Amino acid sequence: MEPWTVSVSMITQPLSIPLLFGEKSFKIRCMDYKRPLHADILRVYSQDYPVLQAIVGPRQVGKTTLAKQFMADLDIPSVYASADAPIPPGPEWIETQWHLALRKAAETGKVLLVLDEVQKVRGWSETLKALWDNRASPGPGIKVLLLGSSSLLVQKGLTESLSGRFFLHYCPHWSFPEMKAAFGWDLDRWILMGGYPGSVPFAGNEDHWKAYITDSLIETVLNKDIFQLQSISKPALFRQLFFLAATCPARILSYNKMLGQLQEAGNTTTLAHYLNLMQSAFLASGLNIFSRGAARKRAASPKLILWNNALISAVSQSPLEQTLADPAAWGRLVENAVGAHLLNTLPGAGHDLTYWRSGKHEVDFVVSRPDAVWALEVKGRGGDTGAGLAAFKTTYPEARTWIIGGSGIPLEEFLSVPAREWFKEKCPS
Repeated sequence: MEPWTVSVSMITQPLSIPLLFGEKSFKIRCMDYKRPLHADILRVYSQDYPVLQAIVGPRQVGKTTLAKQFMADLDIPSVYASADAPIPPGPEWIETQWHLALRKAAETGKVLLVLDEVQKVRGWSETLKALWDNRASPGPGIKVLLLGSSSLLVQKGLTESLSGRFFLHYCPHWSFPEMKAAFGWDLDRWILMGGYPGSVPFAGNEDHWKAYITDSLIETVLNKDIFQLQSISKPALFRQLFFLAATCPARILSYNKMLGQLQEAGNTTTLAHYLNLMQSAFLASGLNIFSRGAARKRAASPKLILWNNALISAVSQSPLEQTLADPAAWGRLVENAVGAHLLNTLPGAGHDLTYWRSGKHEVDFVVSRPDAVWALEVKGRGGDTGAGLAAFKTTYPEARTWIIGGSGIPLEEFLSVPAREWFKEKCPS
């Protein structure tokens, strides 16, 4: 790809959000639409690899729906069980599901065992390792599909106890083209309301939509996926930090400034740890500052990016149409949408996502590999001088410098292609 120089044109027309679907038609539409990951998993299973398959991703992005579609398309008997209970089950829960799967496999020769929210089971990885390693061979064939909504816990269990026995798939938040294909959402709506399919039936009533995102998503993730499973010494501080991040999207905040805005006492190390846990739950990330060939400062101010724009709009005190009409607020949403797109669609490509700032100059995002660097500027209403990109190019002459939006790479085009596809080639030597 060659560098582009562009400016952005933003949405200026009133937002109209009708009630799109009733509950019944919404469920039919969800079950009919198959995410790209569905074909990828089918392709892996068709190779008959002798390993466990694991899908990790945020809550409410369709991991269970995808698994049930897969169960129907694989055309072998299946056993499905979810550990998403108020009291986390113990290892005997996995042993019971394994036994049920063995009974079915004895009749048909093969069976698919699907374990949902597996990270909630105490000692899940050690139990699965013992069952997997001790399975009869030759004997009934058991294919295993694991689903989890905590990247940190699932990957820790896989790498520590199941090393060499798994194939990991990432199920991200719904992208703009997916929401467009499944529900007819345009770019304006996706930037403003994010990509949670379960929120679609509520899109015609702003109060109901915000309540759904807050109660069914944010509070569920905090209470079930983080406070219940992690050692959080200051849950009030954790909660405040998340809501601070959601009200400051795409902003660079020092840890000391964050502490000054939080009511609960804490320290910079605690805040950095909590941001890391939020990232493992696909809520928010604190991007590091870019530095090539030098150690990064651990205390450097992070850039806050929410993984789904719905998390921003849902906690905002401003009405959605007011946000759309406010150039500064809309510009932050657009910048965060680009950052979220990079976070959701770069995993597995070997890239690092950061930002850059030196003195008065700043670059919104830096995508880097050991052999390549790209500096990205996201244009908002009114435009930008491009001084940040010029300063970055002076410091890192090998870098590609791109401006996202408008007359160069249209924003819609950039967001319609997985980020890993944009950053494949090497920079010129």
